[in-house]
Amino acid sequence: MVDRGTSNHSEMTDFILVGFRVRPELHILLFLLFLLIYTMILIGNVGMMVIIMTDPRLNTPMYFFLGNLSFVDLFYSSVIAPKAMINFWSESKSISFAGCVTQFFLFTLFIVTEGFLLAAMAYDRFTAICNPLLYTVQMSTRLCVQLVAGSYFCGCISSVLQTSMTFTLSFCASRTIDHFYCDDRPLQKISCSHLYIHKLVSFFLCSVIILPTIIVIIVSYMYIVSTVLKIHSTEGRKKAFSTCSSHLGVVSVLYGAVFFMYLTPDRFPELSKVASLCYTLLTPMMNPLIYSLRNKDVKEALRKCLEKRYFNSVFTVM
Repeated sequence: MVDRGTSNHSEMTDFILVGFRVRPELHILLFLLFLLIYTMILIGNVGMMVIIMTDPRLNTPMYFFLGNLSFVDLFYSSVIAPKAMINFWSESKSISFAGCVTQFFLFTLFIVTEGFLLAAMAYDRFTAICNPLLYTVQMSTRLCVQLVAGSYFCGCISSVLQTSMTFTLSFCASRTIDHFYCDDRPLQKISCSHLYIHKLVSFFLCSVIILPTIIVIIVSYMYIVSTVLKIHSTEGRKKAFSTCSSHLGVVSVLYGAVFFMYLTPDRFPELSKVASLCYTLLTPMMNPLIYSLRNKDVKEALRKCLEKRYFNSVFTVM
């Protein structure tokens, strides 16, 4: 008799992504919704990167981080959205074992990188508001590159550990993943391995990844609030807070959705999928909107870019 924990996962050629448990006629509506959101993600994040790279006035540490944030948002949503849209039309809804590993690895890499980038951006805002005279010295090009490279490195190490740990589990019970992408919790549910060590290591990894970034963000904003409250003029306070409001909004949306998903009990899988949708697609869609609508520099750069294109097209026609 074969032991339930010894069946090799490599025997399984593919998985089935259940997606959202809705009536078949609603799949078209969900497909159109995903398509609309993904189109906005592409336009918003590519547009943000183009504006930052082409406008010399945005050649600052804050926009360097923002450009990388747009890059990360674009790619981790691209890991999820296309496959989810294909599955709305697919009868089998299958994903190969290699495809599932790749999706899991890339998504983990980019979502962890985003967390560290947001922490770096919080430190950047802390330096700009609390030490404005030393800002250009402290936030040197070298430090900015190191912070971004460190974010990608931490994302890569975390992804390698999490992926190798997850896909050495045995999946002999079922191959049906009750989710719209390959994620850790749904994969644990279909595993027949003993999960105590896996959950312990996962908790440790999450703590090592999430806690430092949250601590950096919270401490940075504690100092920022303390400094801003010492500013006597209302206009000065408003200007200082406005430089942080966009970043704070992005942090709240991302971490709020992540905590909501992982605190949702397993008996409510559809609620967990909605929370996952928030940080896999809605957050990458909202980030460019938040930064462009609440940032005068970005709005001005966008206006000049559109005017330049308009006049070029007029002269071309003439």
